[in-house]
Amino acid sequence: MSSAVVSTEQLLQQLQWRYATKKFDATQKITEDLWQTLVESLVLAPSSFGLQPWKFFVVTNPAIRQQLSEYSWGQTQVVDASHLVVLAFKKDLSAADVDRYMQNISTVRQVPVENLQGFAKVINGFLDKPPYPLDIDEWSKRQVYIALGQFMTSAALLGIDTCPIEGFNPPKYDEVLGLAELGYASVVVCAAGYRADDDKNAALPKVRYPVQEVVQYL
Repeated sequence: MSSAVVSTEQLLQQLQWRYATKKFDATQKITEDLWQTLVESLVLAPSSFGLQPWKFFVVTNPAIRQQLSEYSWGQTQVVDASHLVVLAFKKDLSAADVDRYMQNISTVRQVPVENLQGFAKVINGFLDKPPYPLDIDEWSKRQVYIALGQFMTSAALLGIDTCPIEGFNPPKYDEVLGLAELGYASVVVCAAGYRADDDKNAALPKVRYPVQEVVQYL
């Protein structure tokens, strides 16, 4: 018996419906209950070791969003979308971040933190001497994209439009939002809201390569 909570038809229909919305209706806002659901989808996103090397900055101040549009090549989504999320990574992960994570596991699962030292040693070993050539900041950035994917899929299932934005100036965003002082750096931006009726991109057929060209069984 299938344990699916949504039908295959519903899932594929919403993924077909989803597109990188180019023009948002600035008058339509995501309700607070739906927005909190999307916030939870970010919190619940998976990451390697469960370490969650990220923070999500929701920009609500219209003046700040207008300022950010200057560093986004004038993309109107930054200003017009109901919500704007700047997904950032934690710079220079260290043993202190691992300790904080162990404390959180101890609290949530009600286990002595001493019992988690083996796990902590594994993570610290990975951060100190990765098993292959790896820049830890780059690794953290890749974790952020996992959260982005979960956020966009969750939004699509709720009938909410999104647009991931890499066309922006990260150092300028960090400066405007004061991220460096917090130990974070922006990776990608995602606008969320509802498409404008006159966004011609909404009616364009989705262009994808056939399954047999992008999926190979070995």
